[in-house]
Amino acid sequence: MYKHILIPVALDHEHTPDEALAVAAALMDDGGKITALHVNEPLPGFAAQYLPEDHVQTRAENLVTRMKAELKEDARVSTEVIEGHAGRSIVDFADSHGVDLIVIASHRPGLQDFFLGSTAARVVRHAQCCVHVLR
Repeated sequence: MYKHILIPVALDHEHTPDEALAVAAALMDDGGKITALHVNEPLPGFAAQYLPEDHVQTRAENLVTRMKAELKEDARVSTEVIEGHAGRSIVDFADSHGVDLIVIASHRPGLQDFFLGSTAARVVRHAQCCVHVLR
Protein backbone atom coordinates (compact mmCIF):
# COMPACT_ATOMS: atom_id res chain seq x y z
CA MET A 1 0.00 0.00 0.00
CA TYR A 2 1.07 3.56 -0.63
CA LYS A 3 1.21 6.62 1.63
CA HIS A 4 1.32 9.46 -0.94
CA ILE A 5 -0.22 8.96 -4.37
CA LEU A 6 0.05 11.50 -7.19
CA ILE A 7 -2.60 11.74 -9.92
CA PRO A 8 -1.58 13.98 -12.83
CA VAL A 9 -4.73 15.60 -14.25
CA ALA A 10 -4.68 16.94 -17.80
CA LEU A 11 -7.73 19.17 -18.01
CA ASP A 12 -7.30 19.57 -21.77
CA HIS A 13 -7.51 15.82 -22.59
CA GLU A 14 -10.37 13.35 -22.82
CA HIS A 15 -9.42 11.40 -19.69
CA THR A 16 -11.35 12.16 -16.53
CA PRO A 17 -9.63 11.53 -13.21
CA ASP A 18 -12.38 9.15 -12.02
CA GLU A 19 -10.57 5.91 -12.88
CA ALA A 20 -7.23 7.17 -11.52
CA LEU A 21 -8.93 8.27 -8.32
CA ALA A 22 -10.57 4.86 -7.89
CA VAL A 23 -7.24 3.08 -8.40
CA ALA A 24 -5.48 5.47 -6.01
CA ALA A 25 -8.15 4.98 -3.34
CA ALA A 26 -7.83 1.20 -3.65
CA LEU A 27 -4.03 1.30 -3.33
CA MET A 28 -3.80 3.96 -0.60
CA ASP A 29 -2.72 3.09 2.93
CA ASP A 30 -4.94 4.05 5.85
CA GLY A 31 -4.02 7.65 6.61
CA GLY A 32 -2.46 8.10 3.18
CA LYS A 33 -3.01 11.08 0.93
CA ILE A 34 -3.74 11.72 -2.73
CA THR A 35 -2.53 14.78 -4.62
CA ALA A 36 -4.07 15.75 -7.95
CA LEU A 37 -1.58 17.73 -10.02
CA HIS A 38 -2.14 19.80 -13.14
CA VAL A 39 0.94 21.05 -14.97
CA ASN A 40 0.27 24.26 -16.80
CA GLU A 41 2.53 24.73 -19.82
CA PRO A 42 4.07 28.22 -19.72
CA LEU A 43 2.97 30.73 -22.34
CA PRO A 44 5.60 31.83 -24.84
CA GLY A 45 7.18 35.15 -23.92
CA PHE A 46 5.92 36.90 -27.02
CA ALA A 47 2.31 36.09 -26.04
CA ALA A 48 2.70 36.63 -22.28
CA GLN A 49 3.78 40.25 -22.73
CA TYR A 50 0.31 41.16 -24.03
CA LEU A 51 -1.56 39.68 -21.05
CA PRO A 52 -2.29 41.36 -17.71
CA GLU A 53 0.34 40.93 -14.98
CA ASP A 54 -1.97 38.82 -12.82
CA HIS A 55 -2.84 36.47 -15.69
CA VAL A 56 -0.69 33.57 -14.44
CA GLN A 57 -2.19 33.76 -10.93
CA THR A 58 -5.76 34.07 -12.24
CA ARG A 59 -5.21 31.18 -14.63
CA ALA A 60 -3.85 28.98 -11.82
CA GLU A 61 -6.85 29.81 -9.61
CA ASN A 62 -9.25 28.95 -12.44
CA LEU A 63 -7.46 25.63 -13.02
CA VAL A 64 -7.72 24.73 -9.32
CA THR A 65 -11.47 25.44 -9.48
CA ARG A 66 -11.82 23.22 -12.57
CA MET A 67 -9.82 20.45 -10.92
CA LYS A 68 -11.97 20.51 -7.79
CA ALA A 69 -15.06 20.26 -10.01
CA GLU A 70 -13.53 17.30 -11.91
CA LEU A 71 -12.68 15.59 -8.63
CA LYS A 72 -16.15 16.33 -7.25
CA GLU A 73 -14.70 18.12 -4.19
CA ASP A 74 -13.32 14.80 -2.85
CA ALA A 75 -12.01 15.45 0.67
CA ARG A 76 -9.26 12.83 0.30
CA VAL A 77 -7.63 14.76 -2.53
CA SER A 78 -5.52 17.91 -2.37
CA THR A 79 -5.04 19.84 -5.59
CA GLU A 80 -1.91 21.50 -6.95
CA VAL A 81 -1.28 23.54 -10.09
CA ILE A 82 2.29 24.15 -11.17
CA GLU A 83 3.87 25.56 -14.29
CA GLY A 84 6.37 23.72 -16.45
CA HIS A 85 6.87 20.87 -18.90
CA ALA A 86 4.40 18.09 -18.04
CA GLY A 87 6.63 14.99 -18.00
CA ARG A 88 9.58 16.60 -16.25
CA SER A 89 7.42 18.56 -13.79
CA ILE A 90 5.44 15.49 -12.70
CA VAL A 91 8.65 13.57 -11.97
CA ASP A 92 10.22 16.54 -10.16
CA PHE A 93 7.07 17.08 -8.07
CA ALA A 94 6.97 13.39 -7.12
CA ASP A 95 10.65 13.43 -6.10
CA SER A 96 10.38 16.58 -4.01
CA HIS A 97 7.09 15.72 -2.26
CA GLY A 98 7.74 12.13 -1.15
CA VAL A 99 5.32 10.53 -3.62
CA ASP A 100 5.55 6.74 -3.63
CA LEU A 101 3.05 6.03 -6.46
CA ILE A 102 2.00 7.93 -9.58
CA VAL A 103 -1.31 6.90 -11.21
CA ILE A 104 -1.28 8.35 -14.72
CA ALA A 105 -3.59 7.96 -17.71
CA SER A 106 -2.20 7.28 -21.16
CA HIS A 107 -3.59 7.20 -24.65
CA ARG A 108 -2.88 4.37 -27.05
CA PRO A 109 0.53 5.06 -28.57
CA GLY A 110 0.61 6.23 -32.15
CA LEU A 111 3.39 6.88 -34.62
CA GLN A 112 4.12 10.34 -33.20
CA ASP A 113 4.95 8.74 -29.83
CA PHE A 114 7.86 6.86 -31.35
CA PHE A 115 9.46 10.20 -32.19
CA LEU A 116 8.27 12.51 -29.39
CA GLY A 117 7.08 10.24 -26.57
CA SER A 118 4.01 10.80 -24.43
CA THR A 119 3.91 12.34 -20.97
CA ALA A 120 3.10 8.95 -19.44
CA ALA A 121 6.08 7.35 -21.20
CA ARG A 122 8.41 10.05 -19.86
CA VAL A 123 7.06 9.61 -16.35
CA VAL A 124 7.49 5.83 -16.52
CA ARG A 125 11.08 6.17 -17.74
CA HIS A 126 12.22 8.78 -15.22
CA ALA A 127 10.16 8.43 -12.03
CA GLN A 128 11.99 7.14 -8.95
CA CYS A 129 8.75 5.72 -7.50
CA CYS A 130 6.16 3.20 -8.70
CA VAL A 131 4.00 4.21 -11.67
CA HIS A 132 0.58 2.74 -12.51
CA VAL A 133 -0.48 3.51 -16.10
CA LEU A 134 -4.17 3.52 -17.03
CA ARG A 135 -5.26 2.85 -20.61
